[in-house]
Amino acid sequence: MTDIATTSTPAASRTALIIGATGSFGAHAAAALIRHGWSVRALARDPAAARAKAGPNMPIDWVKGDAMLPGDVIAAAEGAAVIVNAANPPGYKNWRGLALPMLSAAVAAAEAHGARLVLPGNVYNYAPDAGPRIAETAPQTPVTRKGQVRVEMEQILEASTRRGARALVLRAGDFFGPAAPNSSLLWLTSRRGGRVRSVSAPGPVGVGHAFAYLPDLAETLARLLDRESELAAYETFHFAGHWLARGDEMAAAIRRVTGDPAIPLKAFPYPVIYALSPFVEMFRELLEMRYLWEKPIGLDDGKLRAFLGEVPATPYDSAIRETLADMGCLPEAPARAGRLVAA
Repeated sequence: MTDIATTSTPAASRTALIIGATGSFGAHAAAALIRHGWSVRALARDPAAARAKAGPNMPIDWVKGDAMLPGDVIAAAEGAAVIVNAANPPGYKNWRGLALPMLSAAVAAAEAHGARLVLPGNVYNYAPDAGPRIAETAPQTPVTRKGQVRVEMEQILEASTRRGARALVLRAGDFFGPAAPNSSLLWLTSRRGGRVRSVSAPGPVGVGHAFAYLPDLAETLARLLDRESELAAYETFHFAGHWLARGDEMAAAIRRVTGDPAIPLKAFPYPVIYALSPFVEMFRELLEMRYLWEKPIGLDDGKLRAFLGEVPATPYDSAIRETLADMGCLPEAPARAGRLVAA
């Protein structure tokens, strides 16, 4: 269990509404905030199904509502000091048609209640040549449609702070970790019979890539929100996470953790992706983001370290071990069914 520092947010206002609490980031954010003494409320179209998915170890107050409807989000956010907008369009589909309206509904709720709105950011906002140590002040010049949407989302957030809301963007690289249905390890590994059979390299071996271990990222968010009163009205922090300087480091760590030195590193099946992309929207979207694996794009966390003093950082092999155990890929640790424990 993580040690919890003394908090500065008044106890009476320590309620957080999470939109997307059954997703990878949202679920981990809920668990971390609960550990830090927050009361967590979550919006769901089907609260019973969401409660069953989250499991009995997550004391969340589930509220029925649609994240696309401002009225539903405003009602759910009553009394909340923080709103975490962790919902993402599934399968890379229709970002402009879904992500922007969901954010607008969350903004309306934040403005109505004077809440801090949290957005988990990513590196889509930056050009391919942005480099491996991008600071919060770096220019945002995206080259993809999804990158442009992300820039617009952050512009909407910043504008909302001029109307009484407060906003926090916590930017990170590719998510991985336990209880993460969209974990990068899921699509970068081939598994069969409870074992990892191969690891894919979606980019050149010599190109680095940024990964964010979800428990560390969520703990970072909780520590920031414990000091919410010290944040600017519009605040952005970069979470560096694990920077893998080579494309074969993940495969090497998986071999160490599983004790299987024979696990091969294979090229990502881009020819198949290209061939099927006219018929599969997700494949077209993946190809648009291929540059993220072909260029070294990472984040500088100097500002975050200066503010927190210490940033949560699970050793990489330990993070891989926890993730593989949750996936049922370690013989001594059966699959954990994607459940988190908040206590």
